[in-house]
Amino acid sequence: MFPELMQKVQTLDLAVLNQELDAASPQEILAWVTQVLPEGLVQASAFNVDDMVVTDLLYRGLKPQHPVPVLFLDTLHHFPESLELVARSTQHYDLNLKIYRLVTVDSRLGFAQRYGENLWETDIQQFHHLTKIEPLHRGLAELGAVAWITGRRRDQAHTRSDMPVLEWDKQQRLKINPLANWTRPQSWRYVMEYQVPYNPLHDQGYASIGDEPLTTPVAEGEDERAGRWRGSGKTECGIHI
Repeated sequence: MFPELMQKVQTLDLAVLNQELDAASPQEILAWVTQVLPEGLVQASAFNVDDMVVTDLLYRGLKPQHPVPVLFLDTLHHFPESLELVARSTQHYDLNLKIYRLVTVDSRLGFAQRYGENLWETDIQQFHHLTKIEPLHRGLAELGAVAWITGRRRDQAHTRSDMPVLEWDKQQRLKINPLANWTRPQSWRYVMEYQVPYNPLHDQGYASIGDEPLTTPVAEGEDERAGRWRGSGKTECGIHI
């Protein structure tokens, strides 16, 4: 942790800043935060298309003096295509990649042996706690994060429709949503314009990509995140709640 930066973060007036930044571009928001916090920043990335936009802005566009660590949660249940994109992007951008996963097992088979077959079917809350929530909190703590960056947009789901650009998480870290006021078409236009690497599963109807057992393609007219946890009624895994 960076105590002086944490104190600085705590003095920020988010109500005023959100008014000022709500109409700003993602690049302007990230430029502001990397200037205010030259250290203590982390990007949490699932390497979905919006996460890749943020990474490209940070690593190709802004290039801060201290490269922002990219925290990836290896749930042990990702699609092979997702893991290939992580490797390809790390090489493409020379990412300061930080991978976090459970400390008790290191494979999908090991996970099943220790926690039971198809835990996501019997206790999805526990599955997400083990694979995402605990590793994220541990990662942010070990990386000394005073603030972290997401790739969320307001139009991704009804649960995000009033999401601010800046907010506090439960540990009083600053949480930055630079794409809050963007739309899916804007993200894809950016990807095409700057030739940003992306997951080939997006071309196969997967609008939002999570764990392989819990992700399906999205039909025309469905919500972008309809393919996540289909039929369960869930809209969030718990990281952003």
